[in-house]
Amino acid sequence: MSGIASDAQLFEDHFRIERLSEPKYDRVDRIYCTSEDGSISMSLDINKELFPCKVGEELHVALATSLHYDGSKDDERGWRDVAKAGASDATLADIFDYVCYGKIYKFEDAEDGRTM
Repeated sequence: MSGIASDAQLFEDHFRIERLSEPKYDRVDRIYCTSEDGSISMSLDINKELFPCKVGEELHVALATSLHYDGSKDDERGWRDVAKAGASDATLADIFDYVCYGKIYKFEDAEDGRTM
């Protein structure tokens, strides 16, 4: 993992895109990735018009409870609202090319207690 210092940060790693799913929607691709050390597999839906991806590309992924470096609550505003409001505070969104902001729709826990 590289070092984005943030009280809000839960997870960070680098992934390589292994494959793309057959598209079900016009603007969405599901990408399947594996971490650099091969210990983590991830599938993620992305807007392919905003962030087109290809097999073999590398992604830097971070999960956080807030976009603010200090972990403070986002006050029900989206990350775009924070930037438009003239806030001078930098956020995690400033250092990434693609930001998914909101609630996690679905995750699955395996019975081994080590896989999510």
